[in-house]
Order: sequence, then structure tokens, then C-alpha cells
Amino acid sequence: MILIINRKQANSLFKKFTEVERKLERANLAEFMQLLQKPTRLIFLNFLSGLARGFGIAIGLTIIASLFILLLSRLANLNLPVIGKFIADLVRIVNHHLKLYS
Repeated sequence: MILIINRKQANSLFKKFTEVERKLERANLAEFMQLLQKPTRLIFLNFLSGLARGFGIAIGLTIIASLFILLLSRLANLNLPVIGKFIADLVRIVNHHLKLYS
């Protein structure tokens, strides 16, 4: 089957190809393909990103937990009737565990 296209269709097709080329360049497809060809580098980069993610989660959780315990201890110092005893017991348990594992 022979396709016959005129100049207008050819120009339109050329513009679409150049647009696709620009989008592929922006997506760094060539660098991604090089990365896939070197599996050891891919594993190393994934390992580093996992370490960074785990470190960030650990630091963030530590900060949030310490702020939560600080808030609970301040509420316990207010001597609220019902909540105060519960919070005091909770803070006492946490402090006991901190002494055990530190």
C-alpha cells in the first residue's frame, strides 16, 4: 500500500515528531536507558534512596514522638482530674522504657 501525503501533512507530521522528541528529551529517557543498562548502579542508587528515606522517617518520628510526650507531660502537670492520671501513667511508662533501653 502506497501512502501519498502532501506538503501540509508532511509539515504537520514533522512538527509532531519534533514535539515528541522534545518531550522525550525532557523526560531524560536516554539517561534512564543508560541506568537500566547498568543494574549495579541502579541497585546502588535505590539503596541510597532507601537509606535516606529510612533516616528521614526515623528523625521525623523521633521529633514528633518527643513533642507528643512533651505535650502529654505538660498536660499531666496541669492536674486535670480524669485525663491527668491517665497521662501521668502513660508518661511514667514511657520514661520507664526509656530508662530500660538507654
